[in-house]
Amino acid sequence: MRGFVSRQLVFPSPPGLWRPWSPHGNTRVLGHLACPERPALPPRPARVPCSRCSGCAACGGPSLITTPIFYVNASPHIGHLYSAVLADALYRSKVLRGHEVKFTTGTDEHGLKIQQAADATAEDPLKFCSRVSKDFRMLFQQSLVSYTDYIRTTEERHKNAVQHFWCVLREKGYLYQGTYEGWYSVPDETFLSDSQVVERKDSDGNIIKVSLESGHKVEWTKENNYVFRLSKFRPMLLEWLKENPHAIYPEKFHHIVVHWLQEEIPDLSVSRQRNRLKWGIPVPGDSTQTIYVWLDALVNYLTVAGYPKDHNHLWPRVNHIVGKDILKFHTVYWPAFLMAAGLQLPKQICVHSHWTVNGQKMSKSLGNVIDPLQQFSVYTADGLRYFLLRQGVPETDCDYYDDKVLKVLNAELADALGGLLNRCTGTRMNPDQIYSYFSNQCFPKIPCMGHSSRATTEDYKMIQLVEQLPLEVEHYFEKFQIYKALEAISFRIRLTNGFFQRHAPWKLDRKSIEDCCWLDTILHVTLECLRIYGTLLQPVIPTIADRLLSRLAVGLQERSWRQLNFLAKYHNNVCLFEGRKLGPDPGLLFNRLERINKAQNKNQGNCKMKF
Repeated sequence: MRGFVSRQLVFPSPPGLWRPWSPHGNTRVLGHLACPERPALPPRPARVPCSRCSGCAACGGPSLITTPIFYVNASPHIGHLYSAVLADALYRSKVLRGHEVKFTTGTDEHGLKIQQAADATAEDPLKFCSRVSKDFRMLFQQSLVSYTDYIRTTEERHKNAVQHFWCVLREKGYLYQGTYEGWYSVPDETFLSDSQVVERKDSDGNIIKVSLESGHKVEWTKENNYVFRLSKFRPMLLEWLKENPHAIYPEKFHHIVVHWLQEEIPDLSVSRQRNRLKWGIPVPGDSTQTIYVWLDALVNYLTVAGYPKDHNHLWPRVNHIVGKDILKFHTVYWPAFLMAAGLQLPKQICVHSHWTVNGQKMSKSLGNVIDPLQQFSVYTADGLRYFLLRQGVPETDCDYYDDKVLKVLNAELADALGGLLNRCTGTRMNPDQIYSYFSNQCFPKIPCMGHSSRATTEDYKMIQLVEQLPLEVEHYFEKFQIYKALEAISFRIRLTNGFFQRHAPWKLDRKSIEDCCWLDTILHVTLECLRIYGTLLQPVIPTIADRLLSRLAVGLQERSWRQLNFLAKYHNNVCLFEGRKLGPDPGLLFNRLERINKAQNKNQGNCKMKF
């Protein structure tokens, strides 16, 4: 996704949309940009719905969750996968709670980088884009990313949306023509000010200019193109963030954007000369210019919502999931574009940090780029999803290395969760292979009631904590803290293992009626806990959760938040699962991982599955 400036505007007029506009006043200079005086401050947009709303008129109805659209200049890596599984888990969570949600992802296929990459491989640009876009689709399919729409910016529906959006900006007077002169980063597809550029030596020892933020080489560019009046929107952006403190989340990134907006922001170049950039959407009515790829790409969120004809049923109930490297484009440029077009702003922009590998930034030169498809053969798709969501903290960069993946998956999926399931459903412990019966005598709701009560204080505390778990998990998902939701589930799983170990049901006398009653109750409580964990884990590890719930004989229509109804018999209600025949034994829920190389180091690709 990507920027540009003005002559006399000479677009053909869409019916009923466009009136000729002439800038008034003298030309003045802003930085390197020669531009005419601007019109008055734009009208205040409608207020953005609150990010914590739970049913107001503005926030009701179906909603939209989006990933960024991924740039097809290179194959997908775990950073792309992390964005996608974050969005997918949020989407699945909302669906399980009965919300009507649309979830979109896709590929960003225009720009100078794509044009150059296609030239380097002697491929037609569209063929090049289709090949790489197919790689992303394959990744999402194999990683169980359940998008409802996949957008490519080379699609006709997107071209129509972008050109319509351009004409709206033009009709409202927020585009003008001028001359841009300054630094441009081709890899970042963005213009940079002098303060954003620094001198460094290249591999041959030559002094070059690079982007201070990305480290990519920049080149001096001078062009006549179209400019968006971004500077006019700074006060409105600040007011938006003041009135909506959760619009950008986590809070750390909200503060970063506010800091940016404390300084003056220049107007934004939003086209390129077509003789330099042919691979993009033409400016309507001006065959010499191509629309800036970031303006082009950002409009994808409107395209998938149905813009310009049928987007109101989803807009502005939108949650964008983006990486911190594209923070400015989504939190400054995109809201300003929407304000200028008279559209409401997204409900929330959720930002995540990056993944490093063994403490280093992923790069082709270091050879440490993690290919998710290769990792699936070792950890499975569910395993890698779980690790990324369990260890990924949106506020800070997280480090990837195989030892860490091995330890997390063995401890939490293979041993704690899988081991617990095997212990209470194995034929030695559960020879009848049924969902065991619960005894209120053995485990009364009020402690110490009933002479046969064997429940301890720790047991009652565990029951209370498992009862609280669904609301806690929902809270953390809504706060974009999936890692905390998984920690909460993992903690309860450890408690349940402790409950099972504490009462040692394998030591009970099966010839004793009282012991058999208590054995069944221990199994029932454990199975009920596992049912809750399996249901809550569906958004994160859908395949493993399905195997677990199928083993417990929980039907497909019994797996939503509304059907949780934990320990119904404990609350003197009917339990639908009690006495039900368990499902087929799928074997180990998650196979333990072993190192191929026993040396304890952080090298990649040195694990295997133990079957």
